[in-house]
This record gives sequence, structure tokens and C-alpha cells, in this order.
Amino acid sequence: MMGILNVTPDSFSDGGLYFDKEDAVARGEALAAAGADIIDIGGESSRPFSEPVPAEEEIRRVVPVIEELARYVSVPISIDTTKVLVARQALEAGAVMVNDIGALRIDPAMADLVADADVPVVLMHMKGTPKTMQIDPQYEDVVDEVKTFLADVIHAAEQAGIDRSKIIVDPGIGFGKTVGHNLRLIKDLRALEPLGVPIVIGLSRKSFISKLLGPGDERREVGTQAAVAAAALNGAHIVRVHDVERTRETLKLVDAIKNS
Repeated sequence: MMGILNVTPDSFSDGGLYFDKEDAVARGEALAAAGADIIDIGGESSRPFSEPVPAEEEIRRVVPVIEELARYVSVPISIDTTKVLVARQALEAGAVMVNDIGALRIDPAMADLVADADVPVVLMHMKGTPKTMQIDPQYEDVVDEVKTFLADVIHAAEQAGIDRSKIIVDPGIGFGKTVGHNLRLIKDLRALEPLGVPIVIGLSRKSFISKLLGPGDERREVGTQAAVAAAALNGAHIVRVHDVERTRETLKLVDAIKNS
């Protein structure tokens, strides 16, 4: 389980809740105590139509939190960023993993940093940018196109010197996809298995859930757990979530079913 910690004022689900350093550190400690295997810290919202944040501001938000958490929790810390300046300082502060929604394409120097640091990296599929991705996304075959994209960025990462054993892929639920595209990717997630690398999936509280179940925080969380169960049964290795405690119970049941 990858627990989400957004140190932002405007993330779609928890924006502003952990914007202060003390609140963010306390939340990170709570995620670790609840059973998170990774804490993923981000200082820039990637919700649809969001505006980019300068690297200096992103660093100001995340680095003090990473420094503090790295002292007190043994759980690995991931930095969620597309910017090499942010990633470098986050790694120096104690992060041990990079989660790049741009799949090393937004900042050309990111691949070299990850290769030199020899840390795991998540490469995600996104159609467009957060500001444009939900403007009428179109695919001939969403699963095939996402798989091809991920194969290409894996190859590019290896060419840049990143060891394949350090690469994780993410189909990018909600990043340039309609409700139907998201559902198809969850249903056919095993189509990504031939890529030969672990699959992480971020489903938590995303808008496709409320579009199907209706508005409300509780509906979004119930829908999240249903989607997590489906993804885990269909081949996800890591799930990225806000509510680690509920997800731990969901995955316990999924594992019991798979191992029965």
C-alpha cells in the first residue's frame, strides 16, 4: 500500500488538510502506523485543470516534511513530482523513490537523476497534462495504447541507465481517461503483466467513482475499496490510497480469496 500525503492547498480530496508541516508530519506518521508500505509525498496538485507550481514552492512544501518524517518512520518515502530539482532535494532529504506522473518526459534531466541515484521510479501514463488531460480524451483501444506507451517509457528509462528492476508502471487512472476508459483499464489490468514490471494503480476517491455512485465522501470511499479489490484481483501489485486502514482490511480479504 502506498499512502498518499498531499502537502498542497488544492488537491482534489485532501487539499489544505496537511499543508502545514506539523499536520503533514502527523499524517505521515499516522499512515505508517496504519500499515502503509510506502508514503508518497507530493507538493503539486495533479487534479484535472490544475495549474503547475514552481519548483521552489514545491521544494518549500515537501522537503521539510520529508526530512522530519525520515527521522521518525521506517516506511520508505516516495516523492511525487515531475521536476528534477524537487526530486533531487527530496532524495537528499530522505526520500528513496520517485513517482513521476510524467514518466520522465516532462523534465529531461529526471531520468539521469533516477539512474544516478539508483532508486525505484514509477512511470505513469497520462494523456496531455493535468491542465488539459480531461478535455475529450480519445483512444482507439485504451488498454493497448496505455500498454504501448508504458513499454516505450520503460525502454527509454533503460536506455537512460535505469535498471529494469527499479521500474514500476502506473496506467494513470483519471489522467486523460473517461469513466469507461478507467473501468476498462481496471478490468483488463492483467494485459500489462507482459511488461514484466510491478504495477501500481491510483484509484482512491477519484471522480469516476462519484460519477457512477453519486456524490458524497462516504460513497467515494466505499467505491474506492470496491475498485481496490477489483484491481488487486486483476493484477495490481501496489495500490495508492488515502485511507490505508480501510484498504488494509480490503486487501486482507482479497488475499484470503486469492489464496483459498
